[in-house]
Amino acid sequence: MTGSPTTYVLTGASDGIGLECASQLARTEPDSRLVVVGRDPRRTAGAVARLHAESPAVRVDSLLCDFADLRAVRRLADDLLATCDRIDVLVNNAGTVFARRTLTADGIEATFAVNHLAGFLLTELLLDRIRASAPARIVFTSSAGHYSGTLDLDDLGFEHGYSIMRAYARSKLANVLTARHLARRLEGTGVTVTSLHPGAIATNIWSGAPWYARPVLAVMKRRMESPQVGGSRLLYLAAGSEADGRSGGYYHRNRLRDPSAMARDDALGQRLYDVSARLAGLAGAAT
Repeated sequence: MTGSPTTYVLTGASDGIGLECASQLARTEPDSRLVVVGRDPRRTAGAVARLHAESPAVRVDSLLCDFADLRAVRRLADDLLATCDRIDVLVNNAGTVFARRTLTADGIEATFAVNHLAGFLLTELLLDRIRASAPARIVFTSSAGHYSGTLDLDDLGFEHGYSIMRAYARSKLANVLTARHLARRLEGTGVTVTSLHPGAIATNIWSGAPWYARPVLAVMKRRMESPQVGGSRLLYLAAGSEADGRSGGYYHRNRLRDPSAMARDDALGQRLYDVSARLAGLAGAAT
């Protein structure tokens, strides 16, 4: 440590479990610096105002990024590298779903682009700074939905057979595979990489669900856990001691669990890395 405050970068932090994690971090880590990243300017400003009101002594900065745009992700990385001398913890939490198959401006299926590829690219662009800040952590918000995920590398974007749940499950499977692959790459560097299922949380992520599914989701939300609970599970891996020495782990309800058999396929993780690097335009990326 250099005496600089521990710096946490949290994406998808203008609402939901990302904001709740930031709120809990501010209260439990008063000497830290938080960089909250959101897409919507109004909500992101509101998140910063809430954090300042709750924990006036904590330094809170914000940056905007549309994770459906890889150019915006690159600008975000540039801004972070320019303003953060160290990045101790990166929480890749931004996520969404799309009721209908949608392509980004980069020509990539949007659920996969936002939930997997944006975080993949951001992590790769920040990796040297994170390594230099070790001991450091990288956390990926995945889901138990990854257990039903499939990964056809010849049709990642579901040109055939798209559905909201299939696309979501695939993106969350990619999160676990990426965390495990990155953990292997970073072995011995002091950087711990984990992924988690934060629980069935009542957030706005499913606001993009088709109209016919909304009554069912409304009923399900009554049984879901609060964003505060989900945020505490992010906090558990971002700032707790449990993940020390357990890089590559997948957590469910703060317990280390075995992910799906497909998620444990290291060869598939390597192939996903290669495809993701190509889609993200990372020439000569390390494996």
